[in-house]
Amino acid sequence: MARAIWKGAISFGLVHIPVSLSSAISSERIDFDWLDERSMEPVGYKRVNKVTGKEIAREHIVKGVEYQKGRYVVISEEEIRQARPAATQTIDIFSFVDSDEIPLQQFDTPYYLSPDRRGGKVYALLRETLESTGKVALAKVVLHTQQHLALLRPLEDAIVMITLRWPQEVRSLGSLELDSSVRESSLDKRELEMARRLVEDMSGHWTAEDYRNDFKDTIMNLVEEKASQGKIATVESQDGEGGQKSADIIDLTELLKRSLAGRKAPAKKSPAAKKPTTTGKPQKKA
Repeated sequence: MARAIWKGAISFGLVHIPVSLSSAISSERIDFDWLDERSMEPVGYKRVNKVTGKEIAREHIVKGVEYQKGRYVVISEEEIRQARPAATQTIDIFSFVDSDEIPLQQFDTPYYLSPDRRGGKVYALLRETLESTGKVALAKVVLHTQQHLALLRPLEDAIVMITLRWPQEVRSLGSLELDSSVRESSLDKRELEMARRLVEDMSGHWTAEDYRNDFKDTIMNLVEEKASQGKIATVESQDGEGGQKSADIIDLTELLKRSLAGRKAPAKKSPAAKKPTTTGKPQKKA
């Protein structure tokens, strides 16, 4: 069973669904540690002044943002702490959109969501509603002190959360500067037919077990071979675990009624009602 890395609740309207979050991926990257060949002790990284080449003590290091070329604005640790979003322990759904509206380049990291503390019925309700409407839920969530844009979508019996890159982080296709040979190409019908036949000849079905990281397999085989020959040294490591309290759940039907009633309420206001204020600039991520 996957270990929960975060516990909280999905929130939409007045409904809270207590959930546990676990990673949907495991890294295939080989981590090569730096070791002292004389003692096999771990080797750390030095903090070095890139101009003088001298090592710098921790107390002399500050954080800054380059404002202009070679000119920096120093930001204190306290200012950084104040700017970070509050950890609310909720996945706050703010909208539902058609599943095909979000560009693939926005997708970042997938996670599995599982119901926690009697949340199964409401979890299933959200999953089935998303499935039947063809919608995905857009939400904001704070993970590891960072605020993320995310979507929730059904996957078989489960709900998957995928963090999204902020739109400001994604370059437009215009940055490719595609020339007329791509944008206004005149392809020969014979060439298109041959390409289509080649695709059909190479077509198959997705079978996850068929695909392996050859580099990792080769390295790990070397590790096993050397370890079996006694060429091994032990480096101690420590792991820490933490947990968060999950949210409670109350009567679902009543919450749904109150949520719907709350969304209808603004329609009863007069035209003179004060409009909500908005800011012209998007909030920058810390």
